[in-house]
Amino acid sequence: MSGGYMYILECANGAYYTGSTKDLELRIQQHQNGQGANFTRKLLPVKLVYYEEFERIDDAFYREKQVQGWSRKKKEALINGQHDKLPELSMNYAKVSLRQAQGTE
Repeated sequence: MSGGYMYILECANGAYYTGSTKDLELRIQQHQNGQGANFTRKLLPVKLVYYEEFERIDDAFYREKQVQGWSRKKKEALINGQHDKLPELSMNYAKVSLRQAQGTE
């Protein structure tokens, strides 16, 4: 498959960087060589901790934007393969649970 990838890097300071690319191996090399995003240039070295493969690059880009909006805990659940925890780490889930606890739903 040569469509695209969504990936998560862990930077030297422990921060996560989420991106998308057509060539994952090349893009990781670019990040490591300081030719990647401005964010990662200051936080080398980086380590690939997660990726997903897509048939189309625009699907990878969409997934990148989705994951970028997630909390650190939700990204860590994805990285660690704890897919069952993703719904409860969702902001929407937290809002519904709070309303239920307050008896307003």
